[in-house]
Amino acid sequence: MTGDTLAAESEATAAPLPRRRLLPSGHRLGVGLLALLAAAAYSLLGLVKLATFRASVFDLVIVDQAVRNYANFRPPYVPAVGSFHHRGLDYLQLADHFSPAYALLAPFYWVHDGPESLVVAQALLFAAAIPFVWLFARRVLGTGPAYLVAAAYAVSWPVAQAAAFDVHEVMFVPVLTAIMIERYHADRPLPAFAAMFGLLLVKEDMGLMIVGFGLYLFAVGDRFRAGCCAAVGIGGVLLTRGALIPMLGGDTGDFWAYGHLGPDAPSAVLALLRDPVSAVQLLFGAEDKVDTLFLMVWPTLLLCLLSPLTLAALPHVLERMLSDRVPWWQADFQYSAFTVVILLCAGVDGLARLLRLLRRPGDRSLGLAWSVAVCAVAVTLVPRFALDQLYHPSFYKGDEARIAAAREAVSKVPPGVVVEAVNSAGPALTSRATVLLWTGQSRGAPWVVADTARWEFPFGSAEDQAAQVGRLVAEGYAKVFERDGYVVLHRP
Repeated sequence: MTGDTLAAESEATAAPLPRRRLLPSGHRLGVGLLALLAAAAYSLLGLVKLATFRASVFDLVIVDQAVRNYANFRPPYVPAVGSFHHRGLDYLQLADHFSPAYALLAPFYWVHDGPESLVVAQALLFAAAIPFVWLFARRVLGTGPAYLVAAAYAVSWPVAQAAAFDVHEVMFVPVLTAIMIERYHADRPLPAFAAMFGLLLVKEDMGLMIVGFGLYLFAVGDRFRAGCCAAVGIGGVLLTRGALIPMLGGDTGDFWAYGHLGPDAPSAVLALLRDPVSAVQLLFGAEDKVDTLFLMVWPTLLLCLLSPLTLAALPHVLERMLSDRVPWWQADFQYSAFTVVILLCAGVDGLARLLRLLRRPGDRSLGLAWSVAVCAVAVTLVPRFALDQLYHPSFYKGDEARIAAAREAVSKVPPGVVVEAVNSAGPALTSRATVLLWTGQSRGAPWVVADTARWEFPFGSAEDQAAQVGRLVAEGYAKVFERDGYVVLHRP
């Protein structure tokens, strides 16, 4: 079954779109306004957190260092990561995560050289998925439901969490997966597979998502393209993880989170196949995993489970839930944004399949009712996640005394130096200094910005941070500033 056949099945409930225009002229303003409002909300969320010292070295400064180097036509060195792993200040971002897609953000730094550009770029990329989600939903369910489904994506909790936690390579994934799904469904294979290849430039594990898309194609009868996707996906993972990352100086063991299953991927797969019961227990064995899995499918009222399109998300979900890293399981971070578009489109497709099963494929009322419910669920989840902060005045003020102390502390660091900065202070310095993450082990930088009052990653407690300041003073650093827990140290 080809994309053209799939589109023909679903168009029973919607008028066909013009073939030469991506968006119908009568809806460009509405869809564009929705995308613009979403981008503004995501930008506001990130910019306020940056201005109030709630962003972090890991990961905002890391991406800033890489993109700034691209913008200046230099290799994407990330000193913050290199020093953290004891691999030197000339450590390449491509050796950490293989994300050459970051180079596309360099023009933003030609306009404004600072991490604010990254926040806005990420917001625009997240919002750029909205037109393609709208097109897919309109083709299947009609115009009214399309706006509701697109709005549900715009306020979805995975995007909110990703927009609230610095910037990450996930910013490219919703729009690429939306193009891949929608263009394939519209029987436009060239842009669909171009977007699919683009995923390989986002992160070293995105080949698994391409394998998942191949599983979907196999399930709908497009066997030749399914085989091509499997080959491209597996080849991409083997090339990036097995060859490119080690060649560039990285260590693939940095993100091997499956030691409980085996020392490498083949042994882990064999372990899962030998004991599938234990594999299922591992998948659902923690409360955080169950909560996250439910939150991922509930926004579609579980109908995504009726669509083979959900197979495209399966490899990434397994990659997260079978790991031994708790943050990967949780809903608090950016990881669910990798699959949010896939599951939402799968919900649309699942409803269409259910209606055909009930022999009511042209029932617009049911399609509209489901879309209203999906949008309502997305809105009811807003107070639980990051977008909730936008309508609380306290979010914009932050801890005013702490912010004032932080601003004065970073002002003491001269431009052009190397500085070890506490996680929340680094983003304010990265535009004018080489920022390393301040940890319990000194890197010998001439300047240190520390915090002894509040816990900061990667320390165990604020007491540990105070002890590290004491050790640095004993090593010859002098205090040049101290206020509200912030301490600036200098050693000529």
